[in-house]
Amino acid sequence: MKVPRSLRIVSVVACLALALGQVPFAQAAEKPRITSQDQLPRYSYPFTGKVTAVLTSDAAYAPLAEAVRKDLEKLLADYEIADRATLREVIGTLVSLDVHAGRYESAKQRIAQLRELEEKPAAKLMTGMLAEVYMDTRRSGEHASEAAFRSAFQQAYARRVAALPWDVVADNVRAAKGSAEIATEALLLGSVESSLQPGVDKTGAVSGDVAWSLVAQRTSLAHYLPLKAERAAALSAYIAANARVKQDIWAARGASLGTGGAALPPVVMAVWDSGVDMAPFSNQRWVNTAEIPGNGVDDDRNGFIDDVHGIAFDLDSQRVPEILAPLDAAQREAYPRMRDKTKGILDLQASIDSRESQALKQELAALKPEQAGPFIESLNFFGNFTHGTHVAGIAAAGNPAVRLMAARITFDHRMIPDLPTRERSERDARAARDAIAYFRQHGVRVVNMSWGGSPRDIEAALEANGAGGTPEERRRTAREYFQIFRQAMTEAMASAPEILFVAAAGNSDNDAAFAEFVPSGIDLPNILTVGAVDQAGEETSFTSFGPNVDVFANGFEVESFLPGGERMKYSGTSMAAPNVANLAGKLLALNPALTTDQLVSLIKVGADTLPGGRVRLIHPQRSVELLRVLQAR
Repeated sequence: MKVPRSLRIVSVVACLALALGQVPFAQAAEKPRITSQDQLPRYSYPFTGKVTAVLTSDAAYAPLAEAVRKDLEKLLADYEIADRATLREVIGTLVSLDVHAGRYESAKQRIAQLRELEEKPAAKLMTGMLAEVYMDTRRSGEHASEAAFRSAFQQAYARRVAALPWDVVADNVRAAKGSAEIATEALLLGSVESSLQPGVDKTGAVSGDVAWSLVAQRTSLAHYLPLKAERAAALSAYIAANARVKQDIWAARGASLGTGGAALPPVVMAVWDSGVDMAPFSNQRWVNTAEIPGNGVDDDRNGFIDDVHGIAFDLDSQRVPEILAPLDAAQREAYPRMRDKTKGILDLQASIDSRESQALKQELAALKPEQAGPFIESLNFFGNFTHGTHVAGIAAAGNPAVRLMAARITFDHRMIPDLPTRERSERDARAARDAIAYFRQHGVRVVNMSWGGSPRDIEAALEANGAGGTPEERRRTAREYFQIFRQAMTEAMASAPEILFVAAAGNSDNDAAFAEFVPSGIDLPNILTVGAVDQAGEETSFTSFGPNVDVFANGFEVESFLPGGERMKYSGTSMAAPNVANLAGKLLALNPALTTDQLVSLIKVGADTLPGGRVRLIHPQRSVELLRVLQAR
């Protein structure tokens, strides 16, 4: 299963849960060491009835919570887990269980462990802060009423927030405020109902991943969501008192080639993504001169009809001519509304009080649970539809020599995706091979891939469809299907050493290699995996990381095109990757004879390694200067 690497609306459900971190454990030498997500034990819990009852009724919650606690504590006792993100999830779930059970001392000890090993500075400061203030306020004495408790909480929370260093936490605080304003009970209950109930009805069980999420969401719904107004007020006051923007380092590091494209050799760059509207790139688009536009004929007999500016595959990985997915009448009519809603979400996350953000808050306040699924799906559809064009605009910026080729993947936007099958995996694998063969045939030198998938994604899709048997059987089936696609991708990219493939690391705040993401988890000499930093060059809260993440680039509120030529700011490693592809394209425009190894070296050597060695920050201007020095010798 493949998904774009930009932030999506479904993440607002996760924002209700406690911010997590990592934890160290003293491990006995004989404990099995878990080095990939595939090695984690799978769990299953019998469940019938409404899955939302876990979030609203302690009678439904209690037996599941007891079983989850037992399994998680045994998991930590029996295994050495190498991945910090998995430890965050496990310990964070236990914190949620402790808070709801009133085990405040245990919860606070776990939070201290989480914070101790959190490596991102802002997360280190803010991890568990909401839960700590909540627990401290509950324990501070008897409150005359819930209103009195909420008032005391707001004052205590405001004091904790005010003590935070703005320059470190600004982006996280803005996002926390936006999450508080977006989150509603209807959105949470409706999203759980629409995404999980069909599978539960078919299997009579929930997996470990789902159960962990449910018990954490129960704590959020019962304890934190009722305080959303108080949280938002405290965060708003802090933002207003520190209203200064982080320094933007990227303009000074930029490397523009100007407008003189005629003096530069063309560089063919493929945007392998959700589709591209070529209208904003009239002077930067690749053209297949052997194909006659719009005649519905495969003029050059290469197996693709009307591939004037690239190729496309539909949701079933079948070849289609439209490099931007066509909209039906209803989708065209809804497009402006979806654009405004998306802008509203992005504005809320950036703490911008706009017309769109105000309208979105009003809509969410009136949202009913049964409307949540369609609401999320419509925003996901809009995000998918615009994703490739936005990525293309970043990749092409400031480079008159670039010639953009579209290679459309069709991402699923539905809460219940299509059922994974071996046949579907084989079609996906064939489409990947065909796309890379097309790139080679037409002289592509750089390919941007701001998408990814993992075995766990396939397991989740099987469970959502009520298919695949037990969790262990789903694990084996997902591994089989995943390996088909991974092998095809690996072999095809390895067969194209002249092409630099640029992959987005992912937005899961985890180790891309441990999670076995494809393509970002594939290790080849001609792949660069990219993480995201903000305007000041600091790691974003969402970026994935790990030893296979080669460089970091700006992936925070990056402005680019939407279909039709409008512009909007998106965040995600989806936006960071094309900034690296952009640099590679500029280097090739200056010297088309560069090998892929030389390209990679120029990008890496020109980068700044930040303190701690975790982040290697690209410096386009320096990489270009290095190239010019080499050429002058």
